[in-house]
Amino acid sequence: MPVVTHISIVVPVYGCRGCLTELHRRIILAVEPISKDFELLFVNDASPDGSWNVIEELAARDPRVKGIDLSRNFGQHSALAAGLDHAEGDWVVVMDCDLQHLPEAIPTLYQKAREGYDVVFTRRVNRKDPFVKRVLSRAFSWVLGYLVDFKTDSTVSNFSMISRTVVQKLRTLREKNRSYPLFVRWLGFETTAIDVEHAERYAGETTYTFGRQIAFAIQSIVSQSDKPLRLSIKFGFGVSFMALLLGLYLAMRKFLWALPVEGWTSVIVSLYFLGGLLFANLGILGLYVGKIFDETKNRPIYVVKDVVNLPGARKARQEA
Repeated sequence: MPVVTHISIVVPVYGCRGCLTELHRRIILAVEPISKDFELLFVNDASPDGSWNVIEELAARDPRVKGIDLSRNFGQHSALAAGLDHAEGDWVVVMDCDLQHLPEAIPTLYQKAREGYDVVFTRRVNRKDPFVKRVLSRAFSWVLGYLVDFKTDSTVSNFSMISRTVVQKLRTLREKNRSYPLFVRWLGFETTAIDVEHAERYAGETTYTFGRQIAFAIQSIVSQSDKPLRLSIKFGFGVSFMALLLGLYLAMRKFLWALPVEGWTSVIVSLYFLGGLLFANLGILGLYVGKIFDETKNRPIYVVKDVVNLPGARKARQEA
């Protein structure tokens, strides 16, 4: 008798009330031909639009739907951690709730994973995001790749399938500043990617504003690399060396050629320039100290307020 592969689909939910019913329908149609033994975990990240009510309604009609309601908004990647902590599948699919990640691609992810890969990411073909967002995504990927010393691809999304082994290892990473794709790549398991069409958002508007994108970019860089600190040290030595050369040159002008030293404006500009550099370096250092402070508090990554169709989970996993 063939072994039935159990599949979990983990979906962080925020601002997607109008998408959930259609998302549930299409996931069922996509996954049932692969396996009848699957679960769909919706993690409500304190969505203000009543998404939890829809999740409860879906769970009441379909026992395969399981819901986790977080006590407040902890962020997408913390919500993902909550879903992965509760997922029981041999294979776990991670996807967004807005239907830009097409459920119809799950069978293709599964087929590729069964070729011997522990991680299968998706590359977005014909990306439907605004032009500015695409440009910023490419710029962030380039900067991040340079700072963390590995190649990144701006077209690769969180939409992925990972093995049970990868999930178990991800559960051991309890850092507060989280990035799902960076964590998965850091683990180093056999990884590949497939091309998948990128769809328009099914309903509602994105809450992932420009400010939140910048904040996430800074958080990812600071939490994954100390290269900005090393670059600031190199730059500081470089500025000091140039200042030394300039000082020697001015001394030679004065004592060897009797030329007066002028440039009150250049002195003031240099002072402001160096002062700005000092404040910038202090800011970079402060970011790292702040992250250390966050980690030493040892607070949970998320707090669960309520669950549906997860017997025993409410008492056992109030926090992680």
